[in-house]
Amino acid sequence: MRQLGMLVFAFLLAAVQGGAQEARQLLTAEERYKADILLVVAHPDDEGAATPYLARALDDGKRVAVAFGTRGSSGANEAGAEQAAALGAVREIEARRALALLGITNVWFLGGKDTASQNVLQSLANWEHGAALEQLVRLVRLTRPEVVLTFLPGTFIGEDHGDHQAAGVLATEAFDLAGDPSIFPEQVAAPMRRLEPFLENLRPWQSKKIYYFPDASNDEMFRGKGPEYSVKDISKSAKQAYWRMGLESFSAHQTQAKGYLDSLRKLSEAELEKKAVSDGWGDAQRFVLGKSLVGGSVTGDIFENVKPGGIGFVRTNVPAEPAPPEVAITLAGPWGFYEEFRREHGLTLWHPEPPEIALQAGTSLAIPLWLRNETAAAREIALAVDLPAGWKVSGGTGEFVVGSKQVAAGRVEIDLPAMEDAAHGKQEVREVTVRGESNAQSVGVLKLRVELRKRALPE
Repeated sequence: MRQLGMLVFAFLLAAVQGGAQEARQLLTAEERYKADILLVVAHPDDEGAATPYLARALDDGKRVAVAFGTRGSSGANEAGAEQAAALGAVREIEARRALALLGITNVWFLGGKDTASQNVLQSLANWEHGAALEQLVRLVRLTRPEVVLTFLPGTFIGEDHGDHQAAGVLATEAFDLAGDPSIFPEQVAAPMRRLEPFLENLRPWQSKKIYYFPDASNDEMFRGKGPEYSVKDISKSAKQAYWRMGLESFSAHQTQAKGYLDSLRKLSEAELEKKAVSDGWGDAQRFVLGKSLVGGSVTGDIFENVKPGGIGFVRTNVPAEPAPPEVAITLAGPWGFYEEFRREHGLTLWHPEPPEIALQAGTSLAIPLWLRNETAAAREIALAVDLPAGWKVSGGTGEFVVGSKQVAAGRVEIDLPAMEDAAHGKQEVREVTVRGESNAQSVGVLKLRVELRKRALPE
């Protein structure tokens, strides 16, 4: 009887085990969109600042994704009649084709609006800063890049397009925030029901490094601030120089450069190489290290110390803000913003001191100021300006009353002279000094270097 009982037990156990369901594999992140590099730029054709390096990275088996801040709808059109939103649609296709020539197909657009100025704050406002940041954080969490490449956020003598700066600002913010599950938490929440239309089920992601490329006329000042790559090396896959691959990719941007590209097609290969060198295509690609959360040397390879797999979220260590003087004047606008931005994001990026900007001769310069009074009584602050010969103050100097415990906005306005020798293309760099006094004591001396050009973006 005991033997029969054991047989029945064994039969029942086998039946239960045979009817048990196998454990199901939960879905994980989409590997098709995993990137080693996420390039963040402003306009279609801006990717040309990095395409020779991207071609090299692709040769090394790296996966590349690209995010554009805008569709470039305010640009020129040398190829057709389309303008505004229609031009943006054309330029999006140009960008996708340009990158596809390199083998890059994961391309996104944040939907910001073209903003033709050098003021990053105007660009961020016109891009709807919060919405654009939410979208970029989403893309970082989707693509899970090891390394982020973007424009250097700062003000420099050069084109210094505010949209280029905005791309760098947003990329830095997304680098610091995408790993934090409390930022845009709806992106990392799991759906509560089938076909949930709101909750996205992404995972937080902390990228390991961020590198910048400058939008300055002279990038020699950034030598030694990060790795440098020759564009004259020959691609293992394409059997041509990396600069040539970058130029071939750029050829898709007919709306922006049809005349230039048509002229290149008339050249022999030797003439093309000579022309490309003179136009900057042959220049070494120089990057600036912003942050590395995995160590390594400043000038080492971009992927030095980068190993597969995620790392924990690293919260930025923000140093305590230095106590300001009780009464002081400081630069506001983009210059003041970047001082705060670098501190808040723990960046030790090199930046020009005194600050600088390039402006078109015959236009005007506005110097935005904060007038601070932390004392218990209202104070008068007098503003005066030292200018180069031929420059004129048109407003903003004199005496101003600032209430107790208040910070007031001021602005000094200066008319710039016409460039007498503009026909010769000569550019001049001059220094402007703003002085503040209160109760016969200095409360600040602010300097700004200004280069006059025949043409430049508005301030």
